[in-house]
Amino acid sequence: MATKIYVGNLSYDTTEDGIRAAFDGMGDLDSVALITDQQSGRSKGFAFVEMSSDDEADAAIEKLNGQELDGRTLNVSKARPREDRGGSRGRY
Repeated sequence: MATKIYVGNLSYDTTEDGIRAAFDGMGDLDSVALITDQQSGRSKGFAFVEMSSDDEADAAIEKLNGQELDGRTLNVSKARPREDRGGSRGRY
């Protein structure tokens, strides 16, 4: 089963290819999703990476957390499930 990794504190200039390059040699990457603003298309400064195995994911987190990419210190950890933020959107 694939393991999802959170990659935070990214430079707004970092691309999906740049993230792939940072994870090069760490194991099999199933996917890279750079999160962008829907209106502007600009990066929100974080991404999610899926790796094929827990062992590869743990090794990548250990190696990359605290490392620098595009002038920013990365925050790399296992992704947590999305929390329910409540139903107050759009209400007055």
